[in-house]
Amino acid sequence: MAFQYTALSFQAFTPEQLYAYLQLRSEVFVVEQNCVYQDLDNLDQDSLHVLVYDAHLLVACARIVAANEKYPNISIGRVIVAATHRKQALGHALMQYCIEVIEARFGEQKIVLSAQAHLQNFYKKHNFAPQGAIYLEDGIPHIHMERMQ
Repeated sequence: MAFQYTALSFQAFTPEQLYAYLQLRSEVFVVEQNCVYQDLDNLDQDSLHVLVYDAHLLVACARIVAANEKYPNISIGRVIVAATHRKQALGHALMQYCIEVIEARFGEQKIVLSAQAHLQNFYKKHNFAPQGAIYLEDGIPHIHMERMQ
């Protein structure tokens, strides 16, 4: 199955792309995870958004937030694979693509993320290591992770 990857600024979204993107984030983070939280956090406007399509259907996405916007270092967040496309290693391909985009646009540097604690092993496969203790974010256990060079 050939997926199409793209990285867009917020301003480059078409209305249809933005709707699908926010719909997928809501579908997974709010509905599927049964977590009421404020997804629209004023970081999207200055972030880079990675979108993965299967034909014309958005099936995965992530957000790359510039250094000093949320954390001192550049970060990857809002990592999602639609339920219909899980168990195909798409999440790993998405993370690899995000890392490649960061390195191509910003050079090699430390990358951080706030991982759901149960996904630590997933992120470890991309050279992220846990830093500090597990904490609650929106009622879900998370851990800060940094990508080791």
